[in-house]
Amino acid sequence: MSVTTVGSPPPEVYDVTVVGAGVVGAAIARELSRHRLRIALVDASDDVGNGTSKANTAILHTGFDAVPGSLESRLVREGSRMLAAYAAETGIPVERIGALLVAWDEEQLATLPRLVEKAERNGCHDTRIIGPDELRTREPHLGPGALGALEVPGESIICPWTTTLAYATQAVRAGVDLHLNCRVEAVDRGVPDGGNGFTHELTTGRGPLHTRHLVNAAGLYADEIDRMLGHSDFTVTPRRGQLMVFDKLARDLVRHILLPVPTALGKGVLVTPTVYGNVLLGPTAEDLDDKSATRSTAEGVALLRDKGRRILPVLIDEEVTAVYAGLRAATEHDDYRISAHPQQRYITVGGIRSTGLTASMAIAGYVTELLEAAGLDLGAAHEPEPVSMPNLGEAFPRPYERSGLIAVDPEYGTLVCHCERVSRGEIRDALTSTVPARSLDGLRRRTRARGGRCQGFYCGATVRALFEAGQ
Repeated sequence: MSVTTVGSPPPEVYDVTVVGAGVVGAAIARELSRHRLRIALVDASDDVGNGTSKANTAILHTGFDAVPGSLESRLVREGSRMLAAYAAETGIPVERIGALLVAWDEEQLATLPRLVEKAERNGCHDTRIIGPDELRTREPHLGPGALGALEVPGESIICPWTTTLAYATQAVRAGVDLHLNCRVEAVDRGVPDGGNGFTHELTTGRGPLHTRHLVNAAGLYADEIDRMLGHSDFTVTPRRGQLMVFDKLARDLVRHILLPVPTALGKGVLVTPTVYGNVLLGPTAEDLDDKSATRSTAEGVALLRDKGRRILPVLIDEEVTAVYAGLRAATEHDDYRISAHPQQRYITVGGIRSTGLTASMAIAGYVTELLEAAGLDLGAAHEPEPVSMPNLGEAFPRPYERSGLIAVDPEYGTLVCHCERVSRGEIRDALTSTVPARSLDGLRRRTRARGGRCQGFYCGATVRALFEAGQ
């Protein structure tokens, strides 16, 4: 097992290579690591989960509003149960706070019974429509004019950063080679392997890599990898979602995930608490041509403030901690684009939109089945070594609150980032872990350091010094 960022990949042939170390790619690598295979997980970035996976609304969905009968509906339903159980085992923070799909006009109100029917067809049987009086009792700070809502009790909030890191950690500990800074530039799909078969030769920014089976989980770039293999089944259009993060003092203003009635462009602008104690407003839905356009815009922020003022007027007067943007891999299809090409020993995992976090473990199982059907000899399966992830959630004890832990190691009682209550011990652990932080942003995703109200104004120099000393 190894995590590498420089040098050529090893010369031996991998059984399976997964391109893309986002939440889906990491989940696939973890699932494959349950079998005695030689596996590589490669990513163009210097960290796992550094694309779409790091900048989403962090919701563990029930799949109540998926297209009934679609692959997405099935995998979201299965994946939601699997990830909830996995999170409980590994320490990933999850809070089941439920969602309210708010109707603001008569047309939206008339849509709610159809959404109940859709939820039933998707196996979500606990939704119900509530009237304006109950809605106001449940959410007293809601803006005026709401006519009712659909209650979805099973919707939860989760930490997406820790989820991806947990998958990658288990995969690497089980023997997966994680190659970062390893962009795939070309694929030669017919290199003889010395026997009766062939291997794929991947030309990467760090040198050639050979593999018998190839899984494309490259997110925004999945269509480009697909074309390298001779396919043109879909085109990824980067859909930018801008979001605003409000300070922890706003947390008591909202009790549920507040969802709009969905449109063809997505679930729309929502207001939701986060497991970190903040409140999130967003995302926008802007179809772009540039797959690197993660900049926030004045227009996007103005739109969010306008939407937020209607949903939760008092929220707009609260302090804004951060503004950020993420890109979703939208395609011209309304379902996941997961397909097998057995003669090529190649699996495409494309068009995985905002539900990819929820469905990740089920997608991994499905892809593994497709690989076996394509001729991969999986052999016997074994359970991966359990992992215990650092808790980043406010609803569970943090290290600085655990006197027993501090008695054993006082570094957990020495705070560095006071906004987010991050200790020296947590920073040390993040820099020496199986998949260590290799940037200040990566350190923030592992600890929350520099992610609070002051955005590193007070702790930035100390955090940077600790980071540089740990490299």
